[in-house]
Amino acid sequence: MGQTARVSAIVWTAAVSFAAWLWLLLFQGFFWRTDVRLPPERDPAHWPSVGVVVPARDEAEVLPASLPSLLAQDYPGRAEVFLVDDGSSDGTGELARELARRAGGLPLTVSSPGEPPAGWTGKLWAVRHGIGLARARGPEYLLLTDADIAHEPDSLRRLVAAAHGGGFDVVSQMARLRVESLWERLVVPAFVYFFAQLYPFRRIGRKGARTAAAAGGCVLLRADTAEWARIPDAIRHAVIDDVALARAVKGGGGHIWLGLAERVDSVRPYPRLHDLWRMVSRSAYAQLRHHPLVLLGTVLGLALVYLVPPLAVVVGLATGGTSTVLLGGCAWLVMTGTYVPMLRYYRQPLWLAPLLPFTAFLYLLMTVDSAVQHYRGRGAAWKGRTYARPDAVVGEER
Repeated sequence: MGQTARVSAIVWTAAVSFAAWLWLLLFQGFFWRTDVRLPPERDPAHWPSVGVVVPARDEAEVLPASLPSLLAQDYPGRAEVFLVDDGSSDGTGELARELARRAGGLPLTVSSPGEPPAGWTGKLWAVRHGIGLARARGPEYLLLTDADIAHEPDSLRRLVAAAHGGGFDVVSQMARLRVESLWERLVVPAFVYFFAQLYPFRRIGRKGARTAAAAGGCVLLRADTAEWARIPDAIRHAVIDDVALARAVKGGGGHIWLGLAERVDSVRPYPRLHDLWRMVSRSAYAQLRHHPLVLLGTVLGLALVYLVPPLAVVVGLATGGTSTVLLGGCAWLVMTGTYVPMLRYYRQPLWLAPLLPFTAFLYLLMTVDSAVQHYRGRGAAWKGRTYARPDAVVGEER
């Protein structure tokens, strides 16, 4: 009787996992599709002015590959770049000035805001300083872009045309992350896949839908929207600042759009698992609002959705449970199929798709480690600064 009950529990667990995957496939905003790209462009009669804000802390390694591409923007209107050297110790500011002298292009202003006051994350304090500099020029749009992001020459033109033509308050593109090392191949496409599953892009762009998110590496924001939404003051505590920004704008009735980039790339390398682990774990528990029950639910959910299918196949084969093998195999097949478009977007071999459960297990461990670091008082970190505040959460302030 006991063995029959155990077998029945395994079959039911596999069935629930399969049902979860059918629901994700059909009813989670078609998150697995990768065709959400910049909306159709219509050149404005008058090209609005743009202030480009780049927060930079110890970015000398990546600036030579990113900053010249930003300065070389082929933009018909007035545009100026404001790089905020946020207390760098590697000569980031001087390097930026030297790169501008060599490359020419858009005007560059390099400034430093000093240490952030209590209650501010360092990056958002730098963004606030940069926006203040830009506002003195009276721009109609603000482009918030990270120091590791390289833009094709027409990137700014296309962003502004999409925002202007579509009437968007925010247009954001998820930059294509670097995928070269083995660990990058295993972890990076899955990072974007999981993000899209959590924040389906189609829902984000839909008026009236509650889903809100942006990708901090490339956010074009109307200057007047930033003013009425109190960006970045309203989100000064936020560790995951891009999602917090989107929530603040959409919560105030703004129209936002997020999609995958075609001509915007991150040049930051993550060659080792340790590098990727830090990237994810620094903010994973903040994403869960530092709540133990949400963490428990997330761990159980990841296990049910991603780990149960392959385990059901193995257990079913070992015990001769045909139903277990079929249910686990079908769930694994749906999981694999939904991951294929993201691998194609990243130009990666499709044999990586069945390995998604292994990658999900790594993310589960990273999330737990993020919670462990939080309760050890280490908190989230950005460029050498640690934020252990329990209220440093997504969209805390509105």
